[in-house]
Amino acid sequence: MDRLTSMAAFVRAVDLGSFAAAADALEMSGPMVGKHVHFLEERLGVRLLNRTTRRQSLTEAGQAYYERCRAVLAEAEAADAVVTDELSEPRGRLRVTMPALLGRHCIAPLLMKLARKYPHLELDLSFGDPIAHIIEAGYDLAIRTGDLDDQSGLIARRIASQRMVVCSARSYLRTHGKPKSLDDLAAHQAIIYRRSGRVRPWLFPQLGESPREIMPAGRLRLDDLEAIADATAQGMGLAWLPYWLVRERLDTGALVRLFGGQPEFLYDCHALWPRSPRLPPKVRSAVDTLAAVLPKLMT
Repeated sequence: MDRLTSMAAFVRAVDLGSFAAAADALEMSGPMVGKHVHFLEERLGVRLLNRTTRRQSLTEAGQAYYERCRAVLAEAEAADAVVTDELSEPRGRLRVTMPALLGRHCIAPLLMKLARKYPHLELDLSFGDPIAHIIEAGYDLAIRTGDLDDQSGLIARRIASQRMVVCSARSYLRTHGKPKSLDDLAAHQAIIYRRSGRVRPWLFPQLGESPREIMPAGRLRLDDLEAIADATAQGMGLAWLPYWLVRERLDTGALVRLFGGQPEFLYDCHALWPRSPRLPPKVRSAVDTLAAVLPKLMT
């Protein structure tokens, strides 16, 4: 076995408290982590870890060896960096999956700008709302909004928040009146967003409490937010939409924002990528770019 790999497995098992957690972090099996630790113990002729079914702890020799292993691994990382820093410019193919509408309006333009800056960077972008399994599908990066599901084997970083607004056309308000409170929404026609057969409630923050959920009622149900924005501008009803999507229509007066004094709900936007010992420059640059610019576009 490679001694540095065994040292890394041993240090990660100590840091994370179990072989199973170290296995997830290192993308190897639990028994393989155990083999690496056993290899070191056999080579040194001492026990490094005391393990029971409930917990593990370092022996005295293990504590001393652990400290030296950390120093050795840090030096190895530094040695690698001498070479890799020369190749730190983003390069190679970057595969990214993202929600279709958010991707077209906000994410892709920023990644295109990044590709113009780095001529050796290739982009392979997937615009699709169905959630792909990032690791199995071979993606380097995924953009997700809202709550995150299983993140095993992944790193997640919040890069922005998507502000939601209630809006309508002036023509609708002239005919049906302007709702003055959230309770008035029940008397109005909503243009409903239906995704995967599910109607999503409109959410409004409440101080010290869970967000208030309002289930919209209306005769139009669409599964595309841009189509909902178009229908709203035609006076077909009220809509609850991301601010970045309707900003220009609000600025021109094609749409009117309602409930200006009501706190607006924020959907977090995350970047996710497969866990690895070293973050590739192409992923780091993409995430840093999105985190720096996306909040200005979405709020």
